[in-house]
Amino acid sequence: MKSRKLSQVVQCGLAFLALLLPLAAIRAAQADQSNDPATVLRDILMSSCSQDSKRFAGFLTARNASAFAVMTPAAQATLLKRFVLLDQVGNPRSQADASGNLVVFCVTPAVTTQLEIGKPEIRDNVAYMPLVVKDATDTTDANTRRVIMGLVRENNHWKLLSLGLLLLDLPTLAEEWDRAEIQNNEKSAVASIKELSVAIEKYRVSYTRLPQTLTELGPPDKGAPKSDRAGLVEADLASGRRDGYAFRYVIVGANDVGAPAIYELAAIPVEYGRTGARSFFRDGKGVLHGGDHRGAVGTLMDPKIE
Repeated sequence: MKSRKLSQVVQCGLAFLALLLPLAAIRAAQADQSNDPATVLRDILMSSCSQDSKRFAGFLTARNASAFAVMTPAAQATLLKRFVLLDQVGNPRSQADASGNLVVFCVTPAVTTQLEIGKPEIRDNVAYMPLVVKDATDTTDANTRRVIMGLVRENNHWKLLSLGLLLLDLPTLAEEWDRAEIQNNEKSAVASIKELSVAIEKYRVSYTRLPQTLTELGPPDKGAPKSDRAGLVEADLASGRRDGYAFRYVIVGANDVGAPAIYELAAIPVEYGRTGARSFFRDGKGVLHGGDHRGAVGTLMDPKIE
């Protein structure tokens, strides 16, 4: 009797072990796959294609991940676009070619980019892989680009190391991109103030008074333009925000009727030192000024801007 019970216990134990072994094998295979450099690069390219910043950040080294986290969304998007050479958000998919190499397709309405990942060359904790980037519909390979992608093992996980011959150094790149973004945003702010000025004058002619707010310059919710929604500027500018700057509009004095009515416009960086440095001010005489006020409103004492 005891022998029979022991036999039953052993059989149950073996059956349970038989169930566990496939699960263990699956988990081991998944772990091996997650540590495969080609698979990791595939996931990097797919997250870049879909502009998934959160997922992409998981493939960065600790130093680069910290810098990436504080980059502006525009700078993050710029970085991700570089990996798939597309300006639009894409729909990624992947497959293996006849040689077993992974291929990522980044599909957009305009074009599909094909990214072919070659066999990795692993040297200690660094892996190098050839990457061929081309238009999926191009049979001539006229615009094909070939680069070497580098990954480094950090805490037993492969992380992005280099793009071509350039090491990925996001703290340095972030500073460069911030400077470039500031310059572009400041140019946009000046252009936007001029656009608002033109729209306000058109509004004055049409309705014989100044608009009470910038909102009145914006597009109508429905139907034809009228005084509360004149359709003279786009919605973002009518809301007082565009390209990292906030816009303020003030009627000077009590009179808002006719040609003598005077107004002032100001553009202030939303995040000083990141989205812009200079503040811009259009005085009541129509003269545009610009100066660094560390995020405060500019004044007519600032240098003139043509």
